Amino acid sequence: MFVKKKEAPAPLALAPLEQPRSVAPQAARPPVQAAAPSAAPARAKPASLFTQGLTVRGDILGDVEAHIDCVVMGDVKVGKLIVGPNARIEGSIVAQAVEIHGLIIGSITAPAVRLYGTARVDGDITHEQLAMEPGAEFQGRSLKFRRAPQTAPAPTAPPQPQTQTQAAQPAPMTPSASQTPYNHMPH
Repeated sequence: MFVKKKEAPAPLALAPLEQPRSVAPQAARPPVQAAAPSAAPARAKPASLFTQGLTVRGDILGDVEAHIDCVVMGDVKVGKLIVGPNARIEGSIVAQAVEIHGLIIGSITAPAVRLYGTARVDGDITHEQLAMEPGAEFQGRSLKFRRAPQTAPAPTAPPQPQTQTQAAQPAPMTPSASQTPYNHMPH
């Protein structure tokens, strides 16, 4: 009914190890050729991992992905930052993307910031995108990045000197919704 196929061993990707020298002369053995190197896909850089139980006193700098799950007393400036649930960072953070599960005491500047349910942040966050899960705590200001216009700036008139009758009046400022403190929003 069914014919069972003979299973052939899979071809070896690597050359077999050279046998120990025996009685056979060297000329009788065919030379072992190394496999030609193929174009391997580029590997992503591994993340730098700072584990629980470690205390770092000083700045962490580099264009890498860093996963921090320890105490850092200093500034962190990396490419991507993942703050673990056991982490406590006391200092400013600058990155391209930040994911927070732990405690941050200091300012955060990143285009993309995500606060998970266990996150606690005490400081200002400057961002393009900010996402917060339920349960995340944030005490500070949410400041939106301002993209500079790409047109040439218009020439401005030189400032006029003030006389005694012209008192400098500060312009009234009304903060935008993204610049109001998170815990002082009007009802």
